[in-house]
Amino acid sequence: MFESAEIGHAIDKQTYKKEVPALREALLDAQYDLKEQGGFPMLILIHGLDGAGRGETMNLINEWLDPRLIDNIAFAGMNDEEKARPWMWRYWRELPPKGRIGMYYGSYYSDALFPRIYGKSDRDTFDRQIFDILRFERMLTQDGALVLKFWFHLTREKQLARLKQLERDPDTAWRVTDIDWKHYDRYDKIRKHGEHILRLTNTAHAPWFVVEGEDPYYRNLTVARAILAALRKRLDNKAPQPMPSEVPPPLPPIDNKLVLDTLKLDQKLDKDGYNEKLAKLQGRLNLLTRNPRFAQHSLVLVFEGNDAAGKGGSIRRITQALDARRYRVVAVAAPTDEERAQPWLWRFWRHVPRKGDITIFDRSWYGRVLVERVEGFACEEDWSRAYYEINDFEHQLHENGAVVVKFWLAISQDEQLERFKAREETGFKRFKITEEDWRNRDKWDDYRLAVSDMIDRTSTNRVPWTLVEANNKYYARLKVMQTVCDALEAALNG
Repeated sequence: MFESAEIGHAIDKQTYKKEVPALREALLDAQYDLKEQGGFPMLILIHGLDGAGRGETMNLINEWLDPRLIDNIAFAGMNDEEKARPWMWRYWRELPPKGRIGMYYGSYYSDALFPRIYGKSDRDTFDRQIFDILRFERMLTQDGALVLKFWFHLTREKQLARLKQLERDPDTAWRVTDIDWKHYDRYDKIRKHGEHILRLTNTAHAPWFVVEGEDPYYRNLTVARAILAALRKRLDNKAPQPMPSEVPPPLPPIDNKLVLDTLKLDQKLDKDGYNEKLAKLQGRLNLLTRNPRFAQHSLVLVFEGNDAAGKGGSIRRITQALDARRYRVVAVAAPTDEERAQPWLWRFWRHVPRKGDITIFDRSWYGRVLVERVEGFACEEDWSRAYYEINDFEHQLHENGAVVVKFWLAISQDEQLERFKAREETGFKRFKITEEDWRNRDKWDDYRLAVSDMIDRTSTNRVPWTLVEANNKYYARLKVMQTVCDALEAALNG
């Protein structure tokens, strides 16, 4: 894949100087149009061989553009905070918002490539990381991001000459480090495994541009033209056409029987029996989270359910058993302006707990396939592909040691009506009832279908749904607590 970048591409100085002024002006115009339209972000990933001019060219692009509208991110080795979470977490954190350009020096490709080069990962691990990247970039681009990836290339002989040239000049000698020479010694491995990455990840929605790095005039114009062409094409064509969803639209069963219909919502349990069992379960949960083996895990609890089904009450019984320094409750509402400027899963990735900690979501990423689907806030292409993206997100959490437990708390329409009325009549509970809750009752059947689809498509072997019969609050709280303890105990016991 690198042959065309090893044939001595060059541009003469006169041609270069003649073209630069108009190119700079066009780049700035496109950048300001991106800011004004604000419909998508642009990600530029910079990779390749040491000495091939990556830093010089990208510094020049920064100079030609308005640096106030660029996020320059240089990734090095992972720190402790990053190691305690899924490996893609730090890249989610650094995504540029809509209307801005993110320029990345090193990225998730470096995290996959260099452990492979130095023998710290095997072929299977390498390929798993590559397919994690493919899913990530597909999700970004389906959400509207413009992704460009550059590989700066040199032959082995030209890399050696370039590194020696930089070392001889006192003004540039600082650019050459021991790491550069270590990488040079592994040139063949970098070329081999780099080609493997490019071959698998050079997609129509996130393409690679291989740039020969010997001649600065050639590489500067090549990169600048590629950025301008891609940005101008997107801006002039407005929003891209949505990609086909990962799965076909769900169809309701012809007998109209759904998984929620199998629940026996009325379960018997009196208050005395409840109090005794709750105390034992809370003690068990506390001991499990204090177990030294929990330091290799995290706990993610997801609460969804009908309005007034008792999510808050169940959450409070869990937090009563926990060390307040170890958990946080994330109450999910409508996205803020900051969150709307990012891919839809971004606001949930930012709350992923580190190992040894607990995050409890009072409503969650499932809003995309529930509220946003039913209320029409997301188009069918977006909520249909969300099933796949949710499963991938939860898979990454699980692979990093998270114990993910998901609850759907279900109550009957009659029980919900009684609870709504009780909330309106009780002064300290009035904040719990809103006009939106009453409106949602009018779409009971739509939500019933959406919930059943959600369960069918996202209840996996590793991260299953637990359906909770919640007409009896005491029974529901104990079932939730028992399920959390059992899941955590199973993980700690391997």
